[in-house]
Amino acid sequence: MKNVKLTPGRIPVPESTTLEEFLKLPYIEESPAWEYINAEAIQKPMGGGKHSLLQKRLVAIIDDLDSNYEAFPELRCTFGNRSVVPDVVVLSKNLLPLDDSGEIISGGIDFAPNWIIEILSPAQSQTKVTGNILHCLRNGSKLGWLIDPSERSILVYQPNCLPDLLAGKDILPVLEDLNLTLSVDEVFAWLQRKI
Repeated sequence: MKNVKLTPGRIPVPESTTLEEFLKLPYIEESPAWEYINAEAIQKPMGGGKHSLLQKRLVAIIDDLDSNYEAFPELRCTFGNRSVVPDVVVLSKNLLPLDDSGEIISGGIDFAPNWIIEILSPAQSQTKVTGNILHCLRNGSKLGWLIDPSERSILVYQPNCLPDLLAGKDILPVLEDLNLTLSVDEVFAWLQRKI
């Protein structure tokens, strides 16, 4: 990648650059991570406090369930000529890629996660995030959430149906075999701090 100038949040990728070449770039795992979408490398915006708190609580509540699933923040997902780093992915434990010593590999996954959760940051394009969720669903994901803290709403995406816009006391759909009942209000209540 000669003669490519880094600019905040975006670098042009020459037409000859492939996903494989992108994955070899030394800076893609810097915080915030870089994603490869439509032959372009794009750095995710920093999430901020609300984003981080929602991400942390979602991972904790899913991992605390007695289930066959595990939640991961910021896990690289590379498949279908894209490499994205969703805020949270939920994977069936039997799909976890392990190395020879039985530890999870550090390079992320090369398939669509069972469930993708994105938390919209103020500087983030809702269209790009929605595109990532739809890409996951087209490639095998069963569920996608797009959490919008400023609107206090959650768009829910499922295969072969229109998205649902949920708010207030609406109960959020989860993966079929997860024993979790959670309303939109309960998710956003995590942001409240007692003074």
